[in-house]
Amino acid sequence: MRILCKGKKPYLFFLFLKVALVINGQDTAAVQTKEVDAYDVIRNIFGVKQPVNPKPKRTTLSILPTFSYNPSFGFIIGASLTGGRQLGDPANTEYSTVSMFGSYSTKGMITFSFKHNIFLPGNKWNLQGSWQISRYGLVDYGIGTGNPQYITKGFTLNAYSTKNSDSSFPMVYNYTRLAEKVYKKIGRHLYAGAGVKFDIYRDITDEKQTSTFNTPHQRYSWSHGFDPSKYSANGLIIAVQYNTRDHPIRPFNGFYADLAFQFNQEWMGSTKNAVQLQYDLRKYWSIGKKNPEHVIAIWHLGSYKLSGELPYLEMPSTASDVEGRSGRGYTFSRFKGPSFAYFETEWRFPITRNKLISGVCFLNFQSASDDLNTKVFEAWEPGAGIGLRILFQKQNKTTLCVDLAKGKYGAQGLFFGLGETF
Repeated sequence: MRILCKGKKPYLFFLFLKVALVINGQDTAAVQTKEVDAYDVIRNIFGVKQPVNPKPKRTTLSILPTFSYNPSFGFIIGASLTGGRQLGDPANTEYSTVSMFGSYSTKGMITFSFKHNIFLPGNKWNLQGSWQISRYGLVDYGIGTGNPQYITKGFTLNAYSTKNSDSSFPMVYNYTRLAEKVYKKIGRHLYAGAGVKFDIYRDITDEKQTSTFNTPHQRYSWSHGFDPSKYSANGLIIAVQYNTRDHPIRPFNGFYADLAFQFNQEWMGSTKNAVQLQYDLRKYWSIGKKNPEHVIAIWHLGSYKLSGELPYLEMPSTASDVEGRSGRGYTFSRFKGPSFAYFETEWRFPITRNKLISGVCFLNFQSASDDLNTKVFEAWEPGAGIGLRILFQKQNKTTLCVDLAKGKYGAQGLFFGLGETF
């Protein structure tokens, strides 16, 4: 959508909406509506003929430019690329997906990430991975939830707030991640797996650290035996997964559960040993008798430290899920702790009969422990909002997501993405 607004022709955006509504208005209740996506609308705008009985593409790609701004990191521009491919019989093989993201800021930060969720024919094997290399930045607000003294300023665009409050602590660091899990199918919907994860943090700089003032990151690192300028969290993973979703990108029905134990090990290069319990639970109900796109979706994430010590930047936090989409309403890493829990529910509903435009309403809650007396589940931070979905690629059901969300302590913002949030 930003592509159509770029340059000296912003009227193309309004033309896009007008054509979309005209296409939708041509449908009648008596005739089954033809599904329309953004590419169909663009072809109508420029007078390109629609393909007659087009063959389904084996590989599909969608791209979304992104931008944001923060005083500490400058203007940040980037792009997300999402792709998919059917590697086996659709009757017994899940749709495989890959995504890439790259960004660059005017103050020298650069990021590249690659993620994949691959299902081999018959779902016999499932390969999940996340790779990233970055000169990265975040605006920190300390550990735990229920701290009203930490006020957010400025409107948030994606991960960053346009202003830094006096109670925030900007950080910049080099970050390398290599995470891979391999699952073997052991039942109709059940998988068992194992993997490795390397999270390496180097050249960590606290913008507000001085000889007379220590930031939350510095205080935590010293008190828990970490070098504030560098550390690693490398470990082994054992996991089990249960999956009955009808589609991995835009499910209408089904249940997804992933339960894992991560064992950070010093012999693998981890700064300290630690054991974590992590899980990801998602449930979907289609509640529309005539239209399955009326969906209630529920998401629960949990990560709990069972033993050992975690580095500050490795603690689970807002938007630390694999796709970085949790906690809309707040900036990346706004809340964090050794143990962290997150709940979200969405109501998804169609707006146009041709399925081009739909909407969501959502409500989320997150809770984190601190390194003192507050336990997880003792203090909750809510967020809520509404959003639009534009069907970007109908073959793989990718949607362009635009969400307006609000949280506590002055937090509010606009969040973009490709594919449903969960």
